[in-house]
Amino acid sequence: MPANKPPVSVLGLGMMGSALAAAFLKAGHPVTVWNRSPAKTGPLVAQGALPAKTAAEAVAESPLVVFCLLTNDNVRELFATLPDADAEAVVGKTLVNLTNGTPAQARDLADWAAEHGAHYIDGGIMAVPQMIAGPHAYVLYSGDEQAYETHRSTLAAVGDTKWTGTDPGLAALHDLALLTGMYGMVLGVMQAFALVRTENIPATEFSELLVPWIGAMLAGAPEWAEAIDSGRHLTDVSSIAVNHAAFPNFLAAFRDQGVRADLFEPFQAILDRAMTEGYEADGLSRIADLLRARS
Repeated sequence: MPANKPPVSVLGLGMMGSALAAAFLKAGHPVTVWNRSPAKTGPLVAQGALPAKTAAEAVAESPLVVFCLLTNDNVRELFATLPDADAEAVVGKTLVNLTNGTPAQARDLADWAAEHGAHYIDGGIMAVPQMIAGPHAYVLYSGDEQAYETHRSTLAAVGDTKWTGTDPGLAALHDLALLTGMYGMVLGVMQAFALVRTENIPATEFSELLVPWIGAMLAGAPEWAEAIDSGRHLTDVSSIAVNHAAFPNFLAAFRDQGVRADLFEPFQAILDRAMTEGYEADGLSRIADLLRARS
């Protein structure tokens, strides 16, 4: 094992937390682990991790403390127990929260950390547990930039590191935005499969057409992004007016084929609004502006 690797504590040993701890161990770091259910520490202890009896004990063992719990409410509750155990429990520690959450929650946790003398980094893991430490895994980080740079090489053990900014909420914002794109794609794919299955077309057969089609359409994302950033949405490719005229066919086909239209009906309302507000010549990039809540 490489010498002098800095120690890490990992709190929360679900599938993802266990994968993170295993990656730190594999990279040669001394790792202390803690979980509400102590039995989950067993496999990692067998790999060389040290079990902590309490969360405060785990925090005390390492300058870098990684939290990977179910929700940020769980993280907030756990944070609140630490000063009760030891008034100096988190002073000078770098707390890295890799729990999925919202930007507002990340900022709240960062405020708590600052009030208690700790450094706070929020993170968004862009990988499933099986991908951790692999070539395609990466983690978004935001918050205390100096602490991030100090521990960056250690954090790299679980995946590539991508800094998003000093606002603690930016990693969560990027994480949720990327997942929003993923879920939008998944919902569209499931709707497509549901539609073709009404005529007994195997989903495996249809996927041979669907996958390259989605890939080809996604290639237009950089052009949409440029239009959104510049505010210039006019297009000669596929205007709001063209899509507005064609979209009722989708809802009619879903109805005729016995497929629920719950996922697509809201899009009709957005197209209707775009037409009403005079955006008929714009491209679909205009929708990003229309989705912003009005004051």
